[in-house]
Amino acid sequence: MEHNCLNCNATVNGKFCANCGQKTDTHRITIKHFLLHDLLHGMWHMDRGILFTVKETLVRPGRAALDYIGGKRIRYYNIFYLCLLVIGLHIVLVHVYDYIHPERLSYNENNVEVTDFFTRYMKVLLLGIVPIVAIDAWLMFPKMKLNLAEHFILSGINLLGMLLVGLFFVFFNFLNELGSKVSLFIGWMEVLSFFALFIYPAWTYGNAAIKYHTFLGTMWRLALFLLVIFVEMMLLLMGIFYLVTKDTAVSFSL
Repeated sequence: MEHNCLNCNATVNGKFCANCGQKTDTHRITIKHFLLHDLLHGMWHMDRGILFTVKETLVRPGRAALDYIGGKRIRYYNIFYLCLLVIGLHIVLVHVYDYIHPERLSYNENNVEVTDFFTRYMKVLLLGIVPIVAIDAWLMFPKMKLNLAEHFILSGINLLGMLLVGLFFVFFNFLNELGSKVSLFIGWMEVLSFFALFIYPAWTYGNAAIKYHTFLGTMWRLALFLLVIFVEMMLLLMGIFYLVTKDTAVSFSL
């Protein structure tokens, strides 16, 4: 039965409006429907999207990015929104850690300045890595035939995975510092998550590029790709440290 969409007034005859995408079974909002349908249903679908995205990011990051780029997007939560959520969790855990162990904080003036800078601009710095890695991958993996914007998605999933692995490292490090009774297991998990943090970019891009290159071709491209990123990150950190501590060093010399 045809009727008009309540959102855009277009004529519809299915479950969704072909013009704006709104469902056609809209109805008056009641307390019962709001609590049992809109609120719970919305939270369930959001959580399901987040959990699916997290699982795909950890298990098959490169292929998941290619699926998303290829158009399979409805099951994924927005990658960059999720990055911001995980960065927020990192900041909360670090603040709790510092509150419980205030003695670990150094009162060296330079360290305080650098720590304050990274705390203040953490989101900008981490998200700023995405275009750097995307440009490197665009130059290093031309056979993937992805444009620069699509490489941003692949780089975003790589960042998300590193943040998730880093979250495990911070969590196990936190438990280890509390003196857990299973400290040997916690210690091993901390070490494994630390090494996984450095291996993860190779897993992301290897998982994506192996589809387009031979095994050996993928390996040497990955090695060069990771070396370039390492050099770029070291230069970036050295530049930040120099700029942040420059005024402090001048004040000490005076």
